[in-house]
Amino acid sequence: MHKFKASAERVFDAWLDPVKVRSWAAQPVPGMPSFDIRRVEIDARVGGKFTFSDMREEGEAVHWGYYLEIDRPRKLVFTWLTSEEEEQENNSVVTLTIEPLANGCRATIVHSMDERWAEYVKPTETAWAFMLRQIDMDFAAETNGD
Repeated sequence: MHKFKASAERVFDAWLDPVKVRSWAAQPVPGMPSFDIRRVEIDARVGGKFTFSDMREEGEAVHWGYYLEIDRPRKLVFTWLTSEEEEQENNSVVTLTIEPLANGCRATIVHSMDERWAEYVKPTETAWAFMLRQIDMDFAAETNGD
C-alpha cells in the first residue's frame, strides 16, 4: 500500500503509459539484480498484452501478461508471466486497487501466485512496493521540473 499526493487518475495512467512505465520500472530494486529496460509494449485494453524486458547479468528477462480488468481509475487486474508454462496455467494475477482520497489516493497491490513460488513472495512484495514509491518519485521530479 502506498499513499500518493497525485490523483487516482494520474497514478492509474502511470501503469498504462509505456513512457511512464519505462521511467519508473527502470529504477533498480534494492536487493535485486540491476537491469537495463529493453522493451516496454502495452496494449491497454481488456485482453490486451503487455511485455517488459530487461537485460540482466544472465541475459534478457521477459515479463508479460494480459489485462483482465481495466476500471480507470480504480482497478487494474493483469496476469504476470515469465514462462510459457505459467501462461498456460494463468495463475499469477496482480490486482492494483486505487482509492481516491481528499488529497490524493491510496494504491494497493495484491499479487496472487501459485504456492510453488512461495520463496518469491517477499521479494515480489518488496519489488511492487518499490515500484509504487518510484512512481511517486517520478511525479515529484515532474513537479520539480527535472
